[in-house]
Amino acid sequence: MTPEPSPSTSPRAAAPPWRPAVLAALADVVWVVAFAAIGRRSHDEHEGIAGVLATAWPFLVGVAVGWLVARAWRRPLALWPTAVAVWAATWAVGMLLRLATGQGIAPSFQVVAAVFLGLGLVGWRALAWVVARRRPAR
Repeated sequence: MTPEPSPSTSPRAAAPPWRPAVLAALADVVWVVAFAAIGRRSHDEHEGIAGVLATAWPFLVGVAVGWLVARAWRRPLALWPTAVAVWAATWAVGMLLRLATGQGIAPSFQVVAAVFLGLGLVGWRALAWVVARRRPAR
């Protein structure tokens, strides 16, 4: 009789406990950079990656603040409070930093940013929740 492989040596061993947090943080960063890139492209601003990062950095700081405030690494996929806190902090800190550095915060930009960031930062977590609920229990 062959012994069963231990969970640590099995090729299908459970993912490391930090993996969901790293992937969630990466997803948040990618969404914010996409927001900046799409916004710059829609306004015909073509300064390349430097321009995208110049637009994105205040919101990336906001993502970091949101992660710290919500302790998002504990429940990175949670809609409440994680997703909402990350979204709110990303938007608010991003706008405050843009204001402090002389970048524009026109009311229309504030609305577009709130909607786009909310769709992404909350939306991908909502989608993950739906997918997880549809999977059969192991």
